[in-house]
Amino acid sequence: MQYISISTIIVAFLSATSAFPQERTLDEIKAEALKRAENGMYPLIGLDPADVKEAFAAIHTSDYDEWAAAFTTAGDRYMAEAKSLEARDPAKANADYIRAWRLYSFGRWPVPSSPGKQRAYAKALEAFLAHAKFMDPPLEVVRIPFENSEIVGYLRLPKNAKSPVPVVIAISGLDSRKEDLSENFGAVIPHGIGFIGVDSPGTGQSPIKASETAEREFSRVIDYLETRPEVDKMRIGVDGQSFGAYWATKLAIVEHTRLKAVVAQSPPVDATFQKDFVLHQTLGNREYLFGLGPALMSIFDGAKTPEDLANIFPKLSLVSQGLVGSPARSGSPAAAGKPTAPMLIISGALDTQVPISDTYLLLSSGDVPKEAWINPQGGHLGRQVRVWPDPVIFREVIIPWLTRKLATPPL
Repeated sequence: MQYISISTIIVAFLSATSAFPQERTLDEIKAEALKRAENGMYPLIGLDPADVKEAFAAIHTSDYDEWAAAFTTAGDRYMAEAKSLEARDPAKANADYIRAWRLYSFGRWPVPSSPGKQRAYAKALEAFLAHAKFMDPPLEVVRIPFENSEIVGYLRLPKNAKSPVPVVIAISGLDSRKEDLSENFGAVIPHGIGFIGVDSPGTGQSPIKASETAEREFSRVIDYLETRPEVDKMRIGVDGQSFGAYWATKLAIVEHTRLKAVVAQSPPVDATFQKDFVLHQTLGNREYLFGLGPALMSIFDGAKTPEDLANIFPKLSLVSQGLVGSPARSGSPAAAGKPTAPMLIISGALDTQVPISDTYLLLSSGDVPKEAWINPQGGHLGRQVRVWPDPVIFREVIIPWLTRKLATPPL
């Protein structure tokens, strides 16, 4: 397989015109990444700044394999130590597996677009599953047959439940993975709620690319959960973040009769997919660490250039698909949109990746009241440095809402 450097794509496109935002230089990426590691900001949540500095010392160019090799080397040290400690110090071994997984995962970030990044991703999977062996209740790797392939999911259920339990389908975003979600969603287990982590179409181990119909992957996951006797079929929920929130929102509509509750965090709905927004706000976006446009290209078949992406994206608009109501325009009334499951929509008013107008449009569409948590000082996913970081939003906003809507008292 031939790999094309994401930086090469960006430079070739942006050199044609100065009207588009510029990507960070390598030195700027290093400085911004260290700041994010020191402040617990995505995508460096949980990474030790000292480990990040060590890896950066070995990176001198924008070559993706050089990036991957530096973080893989850092991860290898913890992986080797973890294996040597499993028998005599399992707690330290588990902590080392977590550090190795996070380093490998950042080595493949945002997408495994080169041979070195693919190796880093494979090692991230190995390290995470080694860490998962220490989880109690255990993590089950499920393989769901799907269109001549399979959906790989991570399922965890509360222990010793006396009756079927509610389960949340946790959908990863563009650059996060089911491993990240499965680590976070362990916090719902004490509330009597299970979860299954699944990769978004076009990412991770998903069997299909993103498209106007790719939500069928998650409909199949619902089918599977309904076959599990431990799962309460009347209390299935969905959680999606960023691009994962697009799929969560679409499921809230097309599967509204089978879903009890849906959380959508910064859901792209309509404006995000318009060509002008893609070309002028998505490419070179600096709220994103680097490479947002090319990362998006990677999840679609046939998206080789920014123009390809700009032509594909409008087809994903939920307004264009007739699922979300359109605002009233001169000479035409507002469209109401299709019925939805109960939803919690989380957004930041200062989000530059998904405009807040998409949230307001979704809130005014459908047939049932929706709940919203909108941070007026928040960016993407409602994040606000040191005030509303991702773990706090998850712990203080998402978990209480899911617990209330899925009607489970704390154990």
